[in-house]
Amino acid sequence: MELYPLKFEPIFKQRIWGGQKLREYFNKDIPPFEKTGESWELADLPDDKSVITNGELAGQTLAEAIEQYPGEIAGNADFKEPFPLLIKLLDAEEVLSVQVHPDAEACQRMAKGDPKTECWYIIAAQPGAAIYKGLKKGVTKEDFERAIAGGTVADLLNKVVVKPGECHFLPAGTPHAIGAGLLIAEIQTPSDTTYRVFDFNRVDKNGKSRPLHIAEAIESIHFEQDSSDIPVTQSGRLVDSDYFKVDKGHRRDGGSEFMKPGKLKVLMILSGNGKFRRDTEAEVEFKAGDTILVPACYQGAVEFDTESEYLKVLL
Repeated sequence: MELYPLKFEPIFKQRIWGGQKLREYFNKDIPPFEKTGESWELADLPDDKSVITNGELAGQTLAEAIEQYPGEIAGNADFKEPFPLLIKLLDAEEVLSVQVHPDAEACQRMAKGDPKTECWYIIAAQPGAAIYKGLKKGVTKEDFERAIAGGTVADLLNKVVVKPGECHFLPAGTPHAIGAGLLIAEIQTPSDTTYRVFDFNRVDKNGKSRPLHIAEAIESIHFEQDSSDIPVTQSGRLVDSDYFKVDKGHRRDGGSEFMKPGKLKVLMILSGNGKFRRDTEAEVEFKAGDTILVPACYQGAVEFDTESEYLKVLL
């Protein structure tokens, strides 16, 4: 079979801090009147596996397709699961908890969890919307423990007002939180290990607080990290890490980009629409909100019917 760009069924996640922006911006078929915080666009975790929706492989999971065609899709005939990316769209109607993800060394010390490094691309932001990103300079472990006891953890984090088009890199070990009024594309390593350390004294619809993971969070935080060194980018190569690379693309009406074989690519379409074309045949159409995996073996053009912005993720 001649492989083609793959589209997937989103996996929606209800969150206490979510809203309806995924429907408003991208026409996602989320439950009305529910707080949908996340749309997992590309996932290969034990309990959440993306299912292909187009072409001959429709109905198969990403993992099943790669098992059949490892070299053609992943570019490596010896590819071992899981797929090394987890890609999401996030709608933060309210502020998220302050949390941290462990690195490999912290996972080893605690004998649990999976490491997680991520980045946030700001798609839309209400005026004044902000993220919390890293500790303020000079904050010690003892300072942080006192702040947990006093309910003032957010005061020790750098609060950064953000705007659409920015990309914020968040290496493992960085305490962080997404503020209210943000729509974000999140690209990360394939882990759902999250240690929540402060939840702004929030309760759910049943009046219960969500569980915290204080000991694990403190074990995972890089207290020596200088958050001023964490990159913020807006154009070209947004992220160049050991785990993934992210480029920002922009094409005007009628523009195109040629996809050369050799490396797997993932496109997140932020605005506009278009199609993949191999020779003279239009194979796969796409629109804003779509995430498409382009197999390593694929050779063809991406044609943009309207002015479009997109993220291209590479391994």
